[in-house]
Amino acid sequence: MGQFRTWVKYVEKGEFPATSREFGVMRCNHCTDAPCVKICPTQALFKREDGIVDFDGDRCIGCKSCMQACPYDAIYIDAETNTAAKCNFCAHRVDQDLEPACVVVCPTHSIWVGDLDDPDSGISRLVNTNPTAVRAPERDTGPNVFYLGADRAVLDPLAAPVDDAYIWAQPDRQRLDMARDGYGDAETKARTTLNTAHPRPWGRRVITYLWTKAVGAGALLFAALALLLGTDLGPIGRFVAPALGVAGAASTGALLVWDLKRPERFLYLFLRPNPASWLVWGGVVLSACAGAGGLWLLFGDFSVLRWPAIPVAAMTAGYTAFLFGQAKGRQLWQSPVLFWHLIVQAAMAGSGALLVAVPFTDLDDAATRFLTAGFAVSAVCHLLLLAFEYGGGHSARGASIAAHLVFRGRYARTFWLGGVLPVVVAIPLAFLGPAAGALSGLIAQGALLAYESVYVRAGQDVPLS
Repeated sequence: MGQFRTWVKYVEKGEFPATSREFGVMRCNHCTDAPCVKICPTQALFKREDGIVDFDGDRCIGCKSCMQACPYDAIYIDAETNTAAKCNFCAHRVDQDLEPACVVVCPTHSIWVGDLDDPDSGISRLVNTNPTAVRAPERDTGPNVFYLGADRAVLDPLAAPVDDAYIWAQPDRQRLDMARDGYGDAETKARTTLNTAHPRPWGRRVITYLWTKAVGAGALLFAALALLLGTDLGPIGRFVAPALGVAGAASTGALLVWDLKRPERFLYLFLRPNPASWLVWGGVVLSACAGAGGLWLLFGDFSVLRWPAIPVAAMTAGYTAFLFGQAKGRQLWQSPVLFWHLIVQAAMAGSGALLVAVPFTDLDDAATRFLTAGFAVSAVCHLLLLAFEYGGGHSARGASIAAHLVFRGRYARTFWLGGVLPVVVAIPLAFLGPAAGALSGLIAQGALLAYESVYVRAGQDVPLS
């Protein structure tokens, strides 16, 4: 109950009595360039030779990254198996030369299947001789489900917000909140009157993970840069920074495993890896960060270690940009500056964490000035990148709507009062002495957590079906 591989969406247009009701079948599009296959870290999702995108539940770890990659809301987590599931074109029937079940039971032959590469097949003739449409063509996934006669308001998830109630059900809170944020088509006045619920796949653990890895990577990065520039950070550089690097990487890994629906399978990331997935490479990078910090603690900040620590810390901070880049369903996360912004955030969080330790150590003035200046510069760069990200326009409508949620909409209070204003206050505060610097470092941690909570939620709020 409540789980759907295929479902029918209802949309109504116009005002009574001049109204019409449109229907559309929503399902997996078995894309030519399937983003879910690329992002899946264990090859649980794969593309068969006949073009069907199928899945192997025995390999799935329940990371939910495929749900972020799919622009069609086609994937869900099965409540019984805690693994991903979706329409697989009834591959077990196709292997027996049978048609999918939905084709067989449809009483009006509304669903056609066949070989699109065969010009003489019925499906090819139908598609080639009639005007058809696909869902989300701008995502460049090559969808292989074609709609004949479907209304745009059904196919475009942003054309028809939900009413206060569905015909036979209550809309989920996420869709109701989005409907109140003002998107839709004023001319057709289309509204969705029946659909399925698709809650956010990622929540507090992923939000926290963005902060923990930022602190660990940033602290290690600053310690290595201090060595290269000849600045002695004393016990902060010798012990605190590498300890934060180890703790940040370890806690990030723990949060990621905790967020899996099948956490007992987490080793599949390394035992059955998909080298195209940035979730796999993220595991490698986090391991490298923990290793670099551990070696630093054991053997000291010897000259050989300072060089690899910099790219390792930078990649630990920034690899999520490549992972989010594979999440084709979330247009806000497709930012060209996200990699650099994550590094800047890590620098702010890491240097802020090191400033917290300054009052408890006998650090000389030069080292304190280095940390303070690094914190201020990275905080200013963070604010500038926020202005660039949310102050300008977005070519993709989904990204524009999500950015509006952050900048002026439902999350604006948290963004401005929790994510921006504290950073503005922390920058001058950092120069008022060690105690004030420690306070500014703590403020920066809370501000980054507030911003990440907004960023992760807003990116997933824009409907895909």
